[in-house]
Amino acid sequence: MLKKIDTIEQFEELRKTEGKFYLLKHSLTCPISLEAYKEYEKFAGNNEEIPTYYLAVQDSRPLSTEIAERFEIKHESPQAILFSEGKPLWNASHWKITNRSLAEASSEK
Repeated sequence: MLKKIDTIEQFEELRKTEGKFYLLKHSLTCPISLEAYKEYEKFAGNNEEIPTYYLAVQDSRPLSTEIAERFEIKHESPQAILFSEGKPLWNASHWKITNRSLAEASSEK
């Protein structure tokens, strides 16, 4: 199940409490982002053991910027990031966000 986060505080709580989780940076106005969201949603439904979160870039600009700057991951949207123990292990953007790529990344890391 996808859960939306909006604030830096919510993200910090995830980093403390979740061992491994995905975060999707999603644009509400981009058709490519919509397709990535659908793939992410499919992955989440098939892999409930891995927590899946997302942020809407338009609603959560400070959080999106904070993640890009803190982890030195160039901001893109859509962008999926796999975190483990509070650190990013893998990320992909645009058409590279697929149910398959998400599953492969989570099983390898």
